[in-house]
Amino acid sequence: MQNFIKAGSLGRFLLIIAGVFLAQSCNTKQEKDPNERPGYVIPDTVLRTLKIDTAARSAVVNDLKLTGKVAFNDDNVSRIYPMVSGKIRDIKVMLGDYVTKGQTLAVMNSAEMAGYSSDLVNAEAGLAVAKKSLDATQDMFNSGIASQRDLLSAQTDYQKAQSELNRVKRILNINGGNTAGEYIITSPISGFVVEKLVTNNTLVRNDNSTQLFTISDLKNVWIMANVYESNIGQVHMGDNVEVTTLSYPGKIFRGQVDKMFNVLDPANKVMKVRISLPNDDYALKPEMFASVRVIYKDGEQALSIPSGALIFDHSQYYVLVYHSKSDVKITPVSVINSIGDKTYISAGLQAGDKVIASQAILIYDALNN
Repeated sequence: MQNFIKAGSLGRFLLIIAGVFLAQSCNTKQEKDPNERPGYVIPDTVLRTLKIDTAARSAVVNDLKLTGKVAFNDDNVSRIYPMVSGKIRDIKVMLGDYVTKGQTLAVMNSAEMAGYSSDLVNAEAGLAVAKKSLDATQDMFNSGIASQRDLLSAQTDYQKAQSELNRVKRILNINGGNTAGEYIITSPISGFVVEKLVTNNTLVRNDNSTQLFTISDLKNVWIMANVYESNIGQVHMGDNVEVTTLSYPGKIFRGQVDKMFNVLDPANKVMKVRISLPNDDYALKPEMFASVRVIYKDGEQALSIPSGALIFDHSQYYVLVYHSKSDVKITPVSVINSIGDKTYISAGLQAGDKVIASQAILIYDALNN
């Protein structure tokens, strides 16, 4: 009986000790709970404005930077050469002026034009004489005085005189149609005077190989870019191109490669490529220096994400992989290349992973803090 009492006392003692330890453990847990830091949860107001994108495989796009310059579109340029010899006496336009089709550019005194005027007078007189001769022969033929042969001869003379007058008029029209011994130089198209290679009192000849004026409408210009031998294989017809200039550093002009000149310049060993650009506001001017960025595909495949999802910190690139508003993971990635708003990844992500593509830096800082 005494042994049983002792055993019962020992049991109660052990229960008391266990209760004390349990109470201390509960107290310790209760003391730790208020000090624990909760995980970051994206607020609903922020979540509604976030852009969340999915990593997907696509063809890798690279870029190549070239130098070039703005040039005339030769399809919309008119070079004006002298049709006759003479002396320039009245230039009515200056370099850079806008002219309309048919507008007078200059007036030239010309002995050839005076000769054409004389030919016109002679041809008109010859036609009048031939007409009178034909009428007289016709009357005599009707009266039986002239023969059929005489009438045919008079008709032939009249036709020749008519043909000569038409020839002289066509020559005058080609050369401006002026009958006062002046050659009027007019613009065949509307556009800007982009070259002016003549001054007043200049003597010109019709066999001169130098143009007097060059007119271009400039509503469409060419960018002529230089491609070095080592880069020729990276440029293709139809490649998208971004052009920037010193005059408009924040403005990008977009176009495509529309011609490749498949020969190398013997002087500097470069191949020319051409990009046609609309220029309705005349912002691009011939001889402007241009930086050309050719965007091309090289055939490789890689994961791509929006460039806005990329974070660079401590010499490493990161993205935020999104599972839920309370489960966002900071993930290091290896970057292949960034082209515009798209970045190509070689490691760190898998196809289908969702990444935060806007306000990524703010959420990154919140997760780290």
